[in-house]
Parts: sequence; C-alpha cells; structure tokens
Amino acid sequence: MEALLAFAAALLALRLAGSLAGRWRARRRPELLAWACSLFAYAVAAAALAWGASYGWGTPAFRVYYLAGGLLTAPLLGIGSLLLWRRRWAAPVGLVYVGLAVGVALAMPVTGHIAGHSIPQAQDHLDFFPPRFLAIVANSLGTLAVVGVALLTIRRRPRGNALIIGGVGVAAVGSALAGLGVAGTAAFVAVAVALLYAGIVLA
Repeated sequence: MEALLAFAAALLALRLAGSLAGRWRARRRPELLAWACSLFAYAVAAAALAWGASYGWGTPAFRVYYLAGGLLTAPLLGIGSLLLWRRRWAAPVGLVYVGLAVGVALAMPVTGHIAGHSIPQAQDHLDFFPPRFLAIVANSLGTLAVVGVALLTIRRRPRGNALIIGGVGVAAVGSALAGLGVAGTAAFVAVAVALLYAGIVLA
C-alpha cells in the first residue's frame, strides 16, 4: 500500500508539474516555472519513496529522495510564492540555492548500511553539517514563504490559498510522524500533493 500511494502521488505531482510548465510557456510568469520545478522535485521524491517501499532502499535511492524531497521541494515552492509577491530577487537566489543543494546531495557522505523498506532516517546516515542543516534551514524558510504569502493574499484567493496551506501542513505533519516512527509517509505525500494540486489550480 505504501508503494502504491507513493506512486500515485508521483503521478499526480508530475501531472501538476506538467500543467504548470505549460502555463509558464504560455504566460512566462516566473512563479509558474518555480512551482513546476518544485512539483517535479516532489514527483521525483515520491517516485524514490515508491521504489524504496517496493524494492528496498539503497544509497542511490536515498540520495535522490533526500535531494528532491529534503532539499528542493519546499524551498522551490517558497521561491514561487515570493515571485508571485513580486520579489524578483528570489529568482537568482533560487538558482544559486538549487546548485548548492545538488552539490551537497552529490558530495555528502552517506554512512551506515541502508536497507529495508522503511525510509532511512537522515540522522542515522548523514552528518548534521551541511546536508541536514541545509535541509532544516531551507525547508523552514520555504515553508514560511509559502504560508506567509498565502496568508497575505488569502482575501484574493481564499479557497486556493487555504488548500495550499493545508497541503504544506499535511506534508510537514507526515514528515514529523515518519521521523518519530509513528506513521508511514506515502499517505501524507499523496494527500499533500492532492491539496497542492487543487490549491494551485484554484489560485
């Protein structure tokens, strides 16, 4: 079930990423491109989750999952929100950050043996600095940007923004519960992307 939910989430996120990319090609609005990249990263992370749940985790799958889900999704979503709020400096900052995140994910040493069908815990396999520190800071700032801009503009787009906030909240709760070993992640990933899909379409 975990693998099926993760695979469904990957397909839905990829569908939304393609839709946003199409809108960007038609309108050339930079926030649409940032959101498309964010949802594409979300789709890659969900696909890595499905792979790990189906065939077992290994170091390559963990690197892909950590890069796409731990380092890119929320920050890129936040950059899109800042661009929507006409903060044009967010675009070059986002490009620099993506390069940094990719470099960290490729270079970070992964210690210990990664196996099994449960998501590997980052604290068991990664140093705190720079990969875990970067993920904490970038995800916090990205989430803050998404929620902050959504609240500031909620009177113009009440339903869409409320769904976006809900999607970000569900994803955060799912990550927290998975980190505590209380619940799996795939169900939260699927619900979160469905809420984001509905929210961005309405917004």
